[in-house]
Amino acid sequence: MGWGEWIRGEAEVEPSIYAADFARLGEQLEGLLEAGCRIFHFDVGDGHFVPPVTIGPVVLRSIAPLLHAAGGVLDCHLMVTNPANHLEEIAASGGDSVTFHVEASGRPGEVARRARALGLGVGVAFNPATSPAEAAAAARRAEADIVLCMSIEPGYSGQELMPAALGRVRELSALVDLPIQVDGGVGAANARAVREAGARLLVAGSAIFSDASPADAYRRLFAEAR
Repeated sequence: MGWGEWIRGEAEVEPSIYAADFARLGEQLEGLLEAGCRIFHFDVGDGHFVPPVTIGPVVLRSIAPLLHAAGGVLDCHLMVTNPANHLEEIAASGGDSVTFHVEASGRPGEVARRARALGLGVGVAFNPATSPAEAAAAARRAEADIVLCMSIEPGYSGQELMPAALGRVRELSALVDLPIQVDGGVGAANARAVREAGARLLVAGSAIFSDASPADAYRRLFAEAR
């Protein structure tokens, strides 16, 4: 299976596990699975490409069996300087797809080939300072499955979506015939606008996990995005 099978209908909402309450992580993930969630976003930050060290393979290994048993998949966003160095461990730990940054790899085709050899799906991400045209070119070289448009500066959860991101998504959608993912500041107030700009994959962290019931927040956001 791959992204073609994972995306159901017009849009998917991906809870960003980085924003979860780690004292209740299993409980929260089970609630999201029961609410119908199937794609989970897993942020890996190295403290170099982005300032914080986030979560990594140890956490991935602990949750992958639970999610896979329920039909879920783990979409791993590598906010790291040398993404190729992490592919084998991500695959061995239960990751299903990796998205690496244009800014971190001068050879997207090579990184993508190595990822696919490990059975991973491939995405290409780009930061707010990078043009959609440059991202589209990298996605073509990588023969990517998805393209991730960052709508915040990557690294920290809880930031507000940059208004300019909507225009960048529209520009990107005219350049690629691929599912576009948006990550950063997505919530009920802007999910419809993000979707209408051309995104099909909406990553939401605080908007889901800051709610008393992440499962209910997911349901509301999913309905809004559709």
